[in-house]
Amino acid sequence: MSKVAGVRFQFGGKLFYCDPGEVMLQAGDRVVVSTEHGRDLAEVVIPESDVGGSGQTEPLFSLVRLAQQEDLDKADPNGENEALYKCQEMATRLGLSMKCLSAHYNLDHSYLVILFGARERVDFRGLVRKLCRSFKSRVELRQVGPRDKARLLGGVGRCGYPLCCQSFLTTFTPVSIKMAKEQGLALNPAKITGVCGRLLCCLGYENGQYAEMKRRMPYVGQKVSTSAGKATVTKLDLLKDIVTVELDDQTTREFLTNQLSWE
Repeated sequence: MSKVAGVRFQFGGKLFYCDPGEVMLQAGDRVVVSTEHGRDLAEVVIPESDVGGSGQTEPLFSLVRLAQQEDLDKADPNGENEALYKCQEMATRLGLSMKCLSAHYNLDHSYLVILFGARERVDFRGLVRKLCRSFKSRVELRQVGPRDKARLLGGVGRCGYPLCCQSFLTTFTPVSIKMAKEQGLALNPAKITGVCGRLLCCLGYENGQYAEMKRRMPYVGQKVSTSAGKATVTKLDLLKDIVTVELDDQTTREFLTNQLSWE
């Protein structure tokens, strides 16, 4: 099976895939990649991945070479910061409700992509024309969603660690409220949403294990047989494998799952 490498063109940016050819790559390597907009400088995030398991659907970029010092010298973070500031300034003058998040030039500065966040769709055609005249480059504006915005800006999660999307997650996987219910969490938006305002990505990390534990336990309301007689399940403690039941005499008892039987 063919191998691909996952790269990012800017910190916190989207993950793209390229064909490394015969070059042995390591995480953190800087490489020059050929894209539809010309050559660009990227950082290797995933040194090697199967094409079938990478989840990539877009055409693969081609690896040109490991970055040389002359390539690194062409990187212009100050110029990108200046472009970001000027874009935000122009957007404000035009009355556009948008927040510019990041800017990135390709190696020869012929192409500039600026990512921005906004609550609604923004008609930025006039802004693009002004930016192209100002920077003498082709400019592309891309609106990103709340999760991508959080990944670009960074921050600390409620666990006290840096955001997963900024530190190790390469793609966003679907997260649903059903996962919170599966794990018996309180459906309090303040406790199950991240700094992006969307459901916590970590709800999906152990959801499979919780679902498996629930499959081998009775459900709440089910009739079971215990050593103390017939009873009805009132509560489940998945992590401790303990089932709380109510007996026919209205008393409650706790049992391990393997101490119960049911149809």
